[in-house]
Amino acid sequence: MTGLPSLVIGIASSSAERRQLAQLLGGTESFLIVSSAHQARRFLDLVRRPALAPAPHPPASDEAPAEPPGRELAVDSDRRVLRWREREIGLTPLEHDLLVCLTGTPGQVWTYARLHRAVWGNDHLGRGSDMHSVVRRLRRKLGRLDAPAMIHAVRGVGFRLTP
Repeated sequence: MTGLPSLVIGIASSSAERRQLAQLLGGTESFLIVSSAHQARRFLDLVRRPALAPAPHPPASDEAPAEPPGRELAVDSDRRVLRWREREIGLTPLEHDLLVCLTGTPGQVWTYARLHRAVWGNDHLGRGSDMHSVVRRLRRKLGRLDAPAMIHAVRGVGFRLTP
């Protein structure tokens, strides 16, 4: 072995199966139990992702200098907070997951179906009021931070974040 800590990821669809799996894995150094392979992939993607904030680009000669480090819009997944400059605001798990999608690819339109699979872990069924509620709360939180980023609805398609 390499001496690195190991992580066992278990997948069980029902809560009873997850409890049983937790008992079986109780002696393991560290383990994670999720309800689907999709959730396991999302976790591994987050672990491998170095940062959620877009990488700063060097300013052109006629461009204003970029924000100093630590002053850009960022999602702190460890603490589940949204940070703009020196200010922070807490996020619910759904707000966090939705914002991670949007901040990972600013400007890109995320369809309702793709967001629903990424955030809720299932296919979108119904009118989408659940997603609109989360977006409404995120817009309020961005406003409270006075962050310049905005979540725009693309009618009939989905949402995108504009820096």
